[in-house]
Amino acid sequence: MSAPTTKADAKSFLASGLGIALFSSAVFGTSGSFAKSMLETGWSPGAAVAVRLTGAALILVIPAVVVLRGRWHQLKDNWLTILLFGLIGVAGCQLFYFNAVARLSVGVALLLEYLAPVMIVLWLWIASRRRPRALTAAGALLSLGGLVLVLDLTGAVKVDFVGVLWGMAAAVCLVIYFFITAKENDTLPPLVLASGGLLVGALVIWLVGLLGLLPMTFSTADTTLGPWTTPWWVSAVGLIILATVLAYVTGIMAARSLGSKVASFVSLTEVLFAVIWAWLLLGELPGPIQLLGGLLIVGGVVLVRVDELRGDRRAARATQEAARALDHPNDVEPVPSGPATKLPGN
Repeated sequence: MSAPTTKADAKSFLASGLGIALFSSAVFGTSGSFAKSMLETGWSPGAAVAVRLTGAALILVIPAVVVLRGRWHQLKDNWLTILLFGLIGVAGCQLFYFNAVARLSVGVALLLEYLAPVMIVLWLWIASRRRPRALTAAGALLSLGGLVLVLDLTGAVKVDFVGVLWGMAAAVCLVIYFFITAKENDTLPPLVLASGGLLVGALVIWLVGLLGLLPMTFSTADTTLGPWTTPWWVSAVGLIILATVLAYVTGIMAARSLGSKVASFVSLTEVLFAVIWAWLLLGELPGPIQLLGGLLIVGGVVLVRVDELRGDRRAARATQEAARALDHPNDVEPVPSGPATKLPGN
């Protein structure tokens, strides 16, 4: 009996979107390590992003055409979503993150980017004009305190201020990414959105580079991953297939299944995966104070999420009680169950 139950639990876990979200976080977490191994040999952030997005777009274009099955109107109907996803959620987010990685450790850069869930809560607060509950406020303050420790403003570890700005810019782009990917859209398959967004992002990066607005420096020097010295294309292939193709497709699937808030909180595990990958592949770890700050950021975000779940449950209970009240017979004036009563004057 245990084997069927285990299989059923596994299927339920994957069907809920949580398994897909965790897998997406794990492969997304490799991007910083693959990218930094290239940046350290002379690649510019713009060149690394261009190769990453171009390779992924070329891989996904044929499967996307197959999924469309000639329904080209889906692209026309959703061109703005694809454009914004490619421009902000793909090109902007990756370019800003790679610029942060070039100046900061992978772990610190990603911790800054993953202030996005707190930003989402603050944005929803402003949009709804409803003041957050005490637990949400405490979580936001805890995350901000963690940010101060991550920056290690008074410690021996020097944090590049420009790198911090790049990381915060990546966080803003990540907020927009979650809102776009979580939007219910039955007419645009996740594979088509990923392919279209990657293609738009690649075109934007190449155009900006050709105009001379973005440095584009490439290198064929060998890269170092853990104890191995590998050709440059090994890091490039890992960046394209693992950290982009698989990561974006599964990330969109998870966001549509879980919603923007839940998906953004589950994706916090990317921080853990990224730190582990950076340790294994680059021998790089944030300092103790920065690790403590990272724990505070994650802890604050978890508090916010717990508060959101409590609010959702309270709202669900209120809805159920209202439904029961409507279904309950009127106790003051019972509805007659016998023959229709003759009204006066009839």
